[in-house]
Amino acid sequence: MFLVLVGILLSLRMYRNRCVSWGNVMAIFETTQYAPEHHAQAQALLREVQGMSAQSLHAGAFARARSLSGRVVTYSRKVFIPLTRLCRDQCGYCTFAARPVDVPAPYLSVEEVLAIAGAGRDAGCHEALLTLGDRPESRYHVAREALARMGFDSTVDYLVHVCDAIMRQTGLMPHVNAGILSKEEMQRLRAVSISQGIMLESTATRLCERGGPHFGAPDKRPEIRLAMIAEAGEQAIPFTSGILIGIGETRLERIDALLALRDLHRKYGHIQEIIVQNFRAKAETRMHGCAEPDLDDLLWTAAMARRIMDDEVSIQVPPNLSYAVFPRILESGISDWGGISPVTADHVNPEAPWPQVAQLARACREYGLELAQRLPIYPRYAQDLERWVDPALHAMVRRNMDAEGFARTDGWSPGLDVGLPAPAMGGNNVGRDLQFILGRAMHGDRLGHAEIVRLFQARGDEVEAVRIAADDLRRTTCGDVVRYVVTRNINYTNVCGLSCRFCAFSKGKTHEHLRGAPYDLALEEVARRAREAWERGATEVCMQGGISPDYTHQTYMQLLRTVRQAAPGLHVHAFSPLEIAHGARLAGVSLTTYLERLQEAGLGSLPGTAAEILDDGVRERLAPGKLGTRGWLEVVEAAHAVGLRTTSTIMFGHIESPHSWAAHLLHLRDLQGRTGGFTEFVCLPFVHMEAPMFLRGESRIGPTWREVVLMHAVARLVLNFSIPNIQASWVKLGAPGIGRLLSCGANDLGGTLMDESISRAAGAVHGQEFSPAQMEDVIVASGRLPQQRTTLYQAVHEERRACSMQARPLEARVQTPWKKRRDHF
Repeated sequence: MFLVLVGILLSLRMYRNRCVSWGNVMAIFETTQYAPEHHAQAQALLREVQGMSAQSLHAGAFARARSLSGRVVTYSRKVFIPLTRLCRDQCGYCTFAARPVDVPAPYLSVEEVLAIAGAGRDAGCHEALLTLGDRPESRYHVAREALARMGFDSTVDYLVHVCDAIMRQTGLMPHVNAGILSKEEMQRLRAVSISQGIMLESTATRLCERGGPHFGAPDKRPEIRLAMIAEAGEQAIPFTSGILIGIGETRLERIDALLALRDLHRKYGHIQEIIVQNFRAKAETRMHGCAEPDLDDLLWTAAMARRIMDDEVSIQVPPNLSYAVFPRILESGISDWGGISPVTADHVNPEAPWPQVAQLARACREYGLELAQRLPIYPRYAQDLERWVDPALHAMVRRNMDAEGFARTDGWSPGLDVGLPAPAMGGNNVGRDLQFILGRAMHGDRLGHAEIVRLFQARGDEVEAVRIAADDLRRTTCGDVVRYVVTRNINYTNVCGLSCRFCAFSKGKTHEHLRGAPYDLALEEVARRAREAWERGATEVCMQGGISPDYTHQTYMQLLRTVRQAAPGLHVHAFSPLEIAHGARLAGVSLTTYLERLQEAGLGSLPGTAAEILDDGVRERLAPGKLGTRGWLEVVEAAHAVGLRTTSTIMFGHIESPHSWAAHLLHLRDLQGRTGGFTEFVCLPFVHMEAPMFLRGESRIGPTWREVVLMHAVARLVLNFSIPNIQASWVKLGAPGIGRLLSCGANDLGGTLMDESISRAAGAVHGQEFSPAQMEDVIVASGRLPQQRTTLYQAVHEERRACSMQARPLEARVQTPWKKRRDHF
């Protein structure tokens, strides 16, 4: 132990800048004390696998990888930014590190960095990988002078500045590989980078001795590197590490290094991935004549990494270092290809070009796997940002992630006037487990939570398989008729005492800066709109509003009576379960009593809105204090019990996950099994643009198109035999979107609306009315048969249809300004 201490202190004295604090040194001692235990474990593991064939070892690793990450193999689309190639270390195999005379300038300028990052952004990248040599200013005066000219004291100071510029000006997320850093430096970089990393390479200290590959490279001492990795764990930094094989270490020493990394991860949970990188001999290095590890050795080491590391740690092998045989790496149980750049070379291995993403995808398909793009942080870290990412960076991550924490790969969001992603071509790369689930759904079996989640996790060819199954089931159940209802929305007030974080419609003290002034419609205006709706061929009026603190339970009765008197023929579809619960509390009566009173006043059915996501963990974050899952279900069940039918809805694409979606569908299916009162299921993609939670950086930017397709299709597969009508929303998706979804399990396009205001308030651009003629054009263009319906799915009288087709333009609306008290209520 004394000799180890002397070696560490001598190494530390070589640093002109202090890199490792004394707290880190104590961590080094703790790590060193465990070395004998690692050695014994390594020997045991080596003996365990010595009698196994390579085929058996690889098969076990492949099976374990698939049990952990399913069919998905990930990669990160990135740009490689070599901020400086100057380095104070002299490794025997490295061509990245250069002398000052070999580079145009000691550092890339900010302008050069932003040009690279901007090209990456334009090529669909999410990651900016910044790689640089260890503290060149401690060795080269030209580096010190360059930093001084730019106004920085150190390379790390400049790196912090550059990372901040990349994020602010290009939107790329920096991943930093900056060598040995102090605690304070890691803290500073955590505020401007999504993740960090350093390769352990090896725990074999003998490689640092004279003649070894790490001689002359004090930063490569394993004690120091392990200490930094431990410090990253203390600071909850998502971290990348790994080993370099073929530089003179033994297989036993490789296992020892993997065990050391495993134990650090078990203590802190911060190691995202382990890279198994194979040495490549390069000209003009001390090791140019050394033998490289062969493919079998690489596969053996990767399989051992999968065997040793905990389940959540991804195993990565760079594909460009295995050239034409890189697909075989999949046999060893890897689950990630690492960073692949469509813009920049691998500056550490410039002789080895990246494979094209299409090549990676084909390689995965050959092994029955699916390639998926990730962010610089892996999904489990992206879904737990409060722990792992600086708060200032949360919004950036959420804007770029899907519901599972993978990367968004298109520029589409609900409510925007942008083109839809190209339709999937389809193929046969579909997992057997998914095929089995689809077969069960088609036969009417009740799918469980895990099966529904698996459907939502479909990617690539599997999405098309789910879509086709849903469309076939729709055709069998509903035929080719697509229905819609001519209706008018009357949102009688946007004043609300709640503070739902997703809502841009309601107005209160926290929402005054959002669209529109607070209003509270006069009853005369409510009556006028109802009469106008009837005159324009409507069969329904849909009424909902904010939870106004000025309303009494009689207010809701008066609204119903007003519409019934103004247009007796209209079906009144009104009041969300939240409004019902609120009114019953105000009246001091049971839900049943209150609902019966509303029926007497003219209520015909309820919209199943205010459901958002029936998952209380999510609901509490979306709308603190709002009606919970149990309360929502109780109101709807009470409505069904008194003979009031309701719709059912889901709002998805904000902060929830496929597990929440599955729970939501199961709640609806179970309630329908008890009551049979749902008329339809309405999929409502979250429109983010003006939502308060998005403006605060707290939500995603709505679902991806893939998720929209899957929501409609999976809803068909799960609910078909209990709720046969699946509705697509034109206000969220536009005409092209709903047209496409008619082949994804949907058979209903909802209402013409006339006065859509809630999605418009959130920023949607698809209009306030979708006329019957427009509805039928979309339906016919999709090869289907249009049919107007009533709220309860009955055929409308021909007089109503003819009237709706000849409707005159809407008159100007009067948005009665809100006053503290209303005389007529």
